[in-house]
Amino acid sequence: MGVENPAEQAQVLLRTRICNPNFIFTLFSDSPDSNYSKLKYIMSSSVTEACNNSVLLLGPRGCGKVPILELVIKDLLQEYPDTICVIKLNGLLHSDDNCALKEIARQLCMEHHLMFSKMASFDDNSQFVLSMLRECGLAHKTIIFVLDEFDLFTQGKQRLLYSLLDAMQSVTSQAVVIGVSCRLDADQLLEKRVRSRFSHRKLLFLPPSQEDLQKILQYALLLPTESELPPQYVTAYNTKLLNTLSDDKFKDIITSLCDSDSTLNHLLRFLFAAVCHMDAKSGFLSLDNFKTALSSIQRQPKLEALKDCSILELYILVCLRRLEVKEQETTNFNSVMKEYKSVHDSFQTSDYYARNVCLRAFEHLLQRQLISLVDNRGHGQSVEFRPVRLLISSYELHQGLKSYRSCPLNGGSNMAIPLRIYKSFPSRF
Repeated sequence: MGVENPAEQAQVLLRTRICNPNFIFTLFSDSPDSNYSKLKYIMSSSVTEACNNSVLLLGPRGCGKVPILELVIKDLLQEYPDTICVIKLNGLLHSDDNCALKEIARQLCMEHHLMFSKMASFDDNSQFVLSMLRECGLAHKTIIFVLDEFDLFTQGKQRLLYSLLDAMQSVTSQAVVIGVSCRLDADQLLEKRVRSRFSHRKLLFLPPSQEDLQKILQYALLLPTESELPPQYVTAYNTKLLNTLSDDKFKDIITSLCDSDSTLNHLLRFLFAAVCHMDAKSGFLSLDNFKTALSSIQRQPKLEALKDCSILELYILVCLRRLEVKEQETTNFNSVMKEYKSVHDSFQTSDYYARNVCLRAFEHLLQRQLISLVDNRGHGQSVEFRPVRLLISSYELHQGLKSYRSCPLNGGSNMAIPLRIYKSFPSRF
């Protein structure tokens, strides 16, 4: 690789692995119960048995629907290089029936080295696609239609979906329609005439289980024994890594990571960040590297916005939170000022800001989107009379007050007063 330092060489290898979906998802390709095996069976049967199929890949974003599909298509293209044609559409770009059909015609023309006419009408493109399906079927060539963001294709009259699925009812066609969507009810969005022609096959993609998570961590981070790296370094690195993965503190990090986002995509971003922070001198992945990676990818914009708030703005946020605890139905600037005066009288704060200064701070919080107006009615009404709501959670507000650079946890400084006021309702916050 042109890198003399084993640690740098290992870092390059690990980053290449993590950024390569084919490497990560190959881990589960051998299991007969995996979505890879099920999808490959459905698609390969269409090629070998000359039958038509349709299937939906459903699951949250980042769970590996598209990488698994790409891996299956890559393997099938290697096994059947001259009998597969892949057409890819995306609902974000081609949800319009006319646009989608034109894109299918364009890709078919490119695949078969034909002239494509941009001026062709919807009917012309429709007839061309149907004739290509018939010709490919007679030539025992399977056309694979990949419809990403499948739910967006269900909008409107669904002419494209009906045309494709209806054409697949013919014995002369040989095609597979694969829909990819994050909506679990995507098949319920189909019209009755379209649903009757759909095979109702669905593959559900879920975040990895704890057992799979452990396999992925070891598969992605352990160095291969047969490589250009020094054997002594590989042994020491793998031993150190396994000890780290079994550490309870590391398990707490993974738990915290999965609490916010348990998808495989999020895990790979976390591992990439950890590898990037690996110490080049020691050449090992330490617990501190994973802690740094966790803090770098779990950015919380609301907490960052709180760091630049003034003390007065913190007062207003705390008052809004106190009003929420009191379950006050409507909250506006006037009710905040009443609560602010109550706080001032109860805690005997030495600073008390004028009403016009508080109003400017209140408007600044609106601009920073830490609070927002409840509705858009009353445009001609003054801001101080319009109802508002707090856009940060109790936990975010508490963490923001604790990490505020000018707000010490102890001491008699006025900077600590908003935090003391916040803590005055510990059981409710």
